[in-house]
Amino acid sequence: MQKQFLIAAAIVGALSLSACQTAPAPAPAKAGLNDEAKMALAWAEADVKTAQSKGALWTTTEAELKAAKEAAAKGDSATVIKHAKLASAEAKLGLAQQQEPLMTLQH
Repeated sequence: MQKQFLIAAAIVGALSLSACQTAPAPAPAKAGLNDEAKMALAWAEADVKTAQSKGALWTTTEAELKAAKEAAAKGDSATVIKHAKLASAEAKLGLAQQQEPLMTLQH
């Protein structure tokens, strides 16, 4: 009985080792975005959506948001933050600009 147990344990051990050797190494996981980048992207998306809904979106703002999303897909937090902050700022400026009169007349 003990012989059968030892033989079975040896076979299981050999199979386990051979399976580890033939399995490909997992690809390194892509670094995720840090919390600041996630928050900046979320705010940028919300700000751009608000500006767009009020007809105050600048032409360059969508390009900044797109660049932030592309950087997010690559896991590049620094670039996400850079472009997301620009997109948010432009969206807010577009909304502020909309509140100003188109022209003032001076006498």
